[in-house]
Amino acid sequence: MLKGDFGTSYFYEGDQVIDDLIDRVPTTVELALLALVLASVMAVPLGVISALKQDTITDYITRVLSITGIATPNFWVAIMSIYFLVLFFNWAPPLAYVDPWKDPWTNFQQLIFPALALGTSNMAFITRITRSAMLEVLHEDYIRTARSKGLSENIVIFRHALRNALLPVVTLSGYEFGRLISGTVIIEVIFLVPGMGRLLITSILHRDFPMIQATIVLVAVVVLVLNLILDLFYAYLNPRIRYN
Repeated sequence: MLKGDFGTSYFYEGDQVIDDLIDRVPTTVELALLALVLASVMAVPLGVISALKQDTITDYITRVLSITGIATPNFWVAIMSIYFLVLFFNWAPPLAYVDPWKDPWTNFQQLIFPALALGTSNMAFITRITRSAMLEVLHEDYIRTARSKGLSENIVIFRHALRNALLPVVTLSGYEFGRLISGTVIIEVIFLVPGMGRLLITSILHRDFPMIQATIVLVAVVVLVLNLILDLFYAYLNPRIRYN
């Protein structure tokens, strides 16, 4: 395992397990990262607006949407997405996958809907955490000091409040990325994405134990490394944090 040698596949006879995984990992990572980016881009502004408009109709709508997103399984969102896309736009998951370095636009079109389905619950979590963190930060003394100095509201919100409120959001994003990697298993099967999750399902169905073991170990390593990187990123977001 330490040498990256997981043996040969039982199902893909003669193939080295690590070779098959290396071919599939970039697709899964790309899908998970795209889902995380889309979720963050939509969730952080929603959380900030909800905190600034606390106890208004905008806040209530945002909170209802976030609770609904948390309660909705991503596989149901994926199935409904395909149903409505086929019904109204005559779109179906493509059978052939195109690598991003060959045709970026086609690759984006193939992954955008799986990423949206995968990132739905992630977006809801980030929205709620962003709202809670912003509400807490907005009542801090340094925010009142910044306003008393005559700084514009935009500078107070985005330079002082949001930067500190992003710390728990970054923590959640690291945890959610691990969930996204595991969530790609069912999403890749539904949307016919040839990634690591689909390979894992195939290996389970055919009792390909070396492939299953290698996939689980690889996912664990990716999650651990990502969380380490996010911990180091804290020092950039909050200069008060120092690591020796």
